[in-house]
Amino acid sequence: MSDTPASLRRSIASAGDLQSVVRSMKALAGASIGQYEQSVQALAEYYRSVELGLSLCLRQPQVQARRAIEPAPGAKAAIGAIVFGSDQGLVGQFNEQVAEFAIETLADMPGDLQVWAVGERVHGSLEQAGLPLKGLFRVPSSVKGIAPLVGQIQLDSEAHVTSELARFYVFHNRPQAGMSYAPVCQRLLPLDRQWQQNLAQIPWPGGALPEILHDAQQTLRALIREYLFISLFRACAESLASENASRLAAMQRADKNIEELLETLRSDFNRLRQSSIDAELFEVISGYESLTSGEALPLMPGARVAPPHRT
Repeated sequence: MSDTPASLRRSIASAGDLQSVVRSMKALAGASIGQYEQSVQALAEYYRSVELGLSLCLRQPQVQARRAIEPAPGAKAAIGAIVFGSDQGLVGQFNEQVAEFAIETLADMPGDLQVWAVGERVHGSLEQAGLPLKGLFRVPSSVKGIAPLVGQIQLDSEAHVTSELARFYVFHNRPQAGMSYAPVCQRLLPLDRQWQQNLAQIPWPGGALPEILHDAQQTLRALIREYLFISLFRACAESLASENASRLAAMQRADKNIEELLETLRSDFNRLRQSSIDAELFEVISGYESLTSGEALPLMPGARVAPPHRT
């Protein structure tokens, strides 16, 4: 069916409404990226304090004798993995990329695998791949929701992964330059010897080392929990920043496509209106030329022509 001016007006109005929604989502995504990036930066000072505390604990003789032992290569220890994705769509290949990266990485690891997904979208991709999923967490909608989520992840994972030699990984998308992102993997547990040696050698900012008043092992365990909390908090915040960057890029592409559609619709509407105006002008001109020409107009059946009047 050919377009009419009325149908084109409706299409232009609908596209304009959709463009308003897309631009609102662009503004919201841009603002969200900033708050998540600021939360990651705010963790730096706190992480530095935890790092110094761990460094102090690992210098103690009673702790050095009981450092974490690396699992033997090829040993089938328990493996826990957290994969951060999204609950909402309109994020391009955000969930597919991190899911494929996690699936490929975990496929080469022997052991009893247990996976937790953060986000319904990535949960579906992991489920289709046949990974053993132990739980699903909702993605927080703001920075305030990250801490409660991390607490739930720690409680649930500790209840299922109890072995001291268990390996624990976190997969998420990390923001890159511009609005791009890339999937990354971080092993949180066990704390390998090289990591502990590097911490123990951190220069102390003061002139003398402080003294640990309570049991060094208990203090170390408490600081390790804080280290894990910070690592999971940073992973979640970086994932959310990447999600909104992906959504912002998708909305920019949608905005561009809608603008091109609007230009096409407006061009069609103007062309159709011009054609209608031209047709009306042609009818007026044709009628005027017929009235002013010397040619006799055709008579109706039964009509008579009056004789000319003579004076």
